[in-house]
Amino acid sequence: MSGSGGAAAAAVSSAPPAQDEGMTWWYRWLCRLSGVLGAVSCAISGLFNCVTIHPLNIAAGVWMIMNAFILLLCEAPFCCQFIEFANTVAEKVDRLRSWQKAVFYCGMAIIPIVISLTLTTLLGNAIAFATGVLYGLSALGKKGDAISYARIQQQKQQADEEKLTDTLEGEL
Repeated sequence: MSGSGGAAAAAVSSAPPAQDEGMTWWYRWLCRLSGVLGAVSCAISGLFNCVTIHPLNIAAGVWMIMNAFILLLCEAPFCCQFIEFANTVAEKVDRLRSWQKAVFYCGMAIIPIVISLTLTTLLGNAIAFATGVLYGLSALGKKGDAISYARIQQQKQQADEEKLTDTLEGEL
């Protein structure tokens, strides 16, 4: 049984990670730290949300606790050492592109808010949502430099001037 698990782990680790899409090391750690803090805030707020008699608040609280577990599993698998498949899941999540992580994390954070719009769900899911936003910003890429932007603007301006002169010559 351990032989097949080792082969599966080797197959997972042989695939190239999608994290090499322009993210610096400090931004990658910022995203991971945000994910861990988002998991902690979701777990604490989820517990507070479950201490009520309203069934929608309880459902939102359970969803937030599940979000916390998934965030910890994906961003900090060393916190889930008691789960056999934690490293495999983390490796598969690391192979996802940044925009896919952004959609997943933001979607997970929005669902409890839709279920029960309270201050606890808003504040509890804010950091988890921010993690998705950070991954989404990394998917956009680096900001271009001023020289390239000026060159593109100059080319557009020249093209507009040529169109204007062609239009004026056509009228005469």
